[in-house]
Amino acid sequence: MSHDERSPSNSPFQAEASPRDSAPQFVLPLVVRVEKAAPPARTDALEVAARAVLVMLSDERSLGDGEWAQAVRDWQDARIRKVVRRARGAEWRRAEALPGITVTGKTAEVRVFPPVPLDGWPKDLARLQVSGTDLDDPEPPVDADPATPVIWLNPDLEMSAGKAMAQAGHGAQLAWWELSRQEREAWRETGFALAVRTAPAERWRELTASGLPLVRDAGFTEIAPGSCTVVADHPALR
Repeated sequence: MSHDERSPSNSPFQAEASPRDSAPQFVLPLVVRVEKAAPPARTDALEVAARAVLVMLSDERSLGDGEWAQAVRDWQDARIRKVVRRARGAEWRRAEALPGITVTGKTAEVRVFPPVPLDGWPKDLARLQVSGTDLDDPEPPVDADPATPVIWLNPDLEMSAGKAMAQAGHGAQLAWWELSRQEREAWRETGFALAVRTAPAERWRELTASGLPLVRDAGFTEIAPGSCTVVADHPALR
């Protein structure tokens, strides 16, 4: 993929019409475990979702002739849609039985699945709820380490945890596309260390003018088309 194809101006996350819209549409399913008695912390869930996308992109089954590779290629040839659903109890156990990868954090568990057609979700995932994924942080997150990649959230947008998880995944994916093979491998060796934080207003203005990967939402859910949702600040891209 050329640099121009990976640049924010040509991002498949942008709202403007593009040839990607005429391609068959796929979606990357993510399921977050939300047990009533022990829901995950919001920031941890966002970070785990972003890492889960990177784990899927870098998994050998998604590359070359791997069993998921064609689905991943088809997905990336269209709009890069992600949908986060929630599960608990038996729902989560059924989700775990399907082919995918579970990524864990301090409090969060997210399972990512190979892309599926927009209207072709496995029934055990299709029945899971999208709405109502409202999570909180018991304590404010600490400042991010400057040496760690940070996915910065737009401070002016209100998003559910599920929506924000998808946006964090978008940002991580744009950063991944911009990295060299060596930089990708170095990130992978850290376990895809990253932070997700809401940017202070002044910092957000700087970030959106910085040239770093910027996600413009297509506006399918919750927010207006063209809204800038996240900026991916990876040290290798500064």
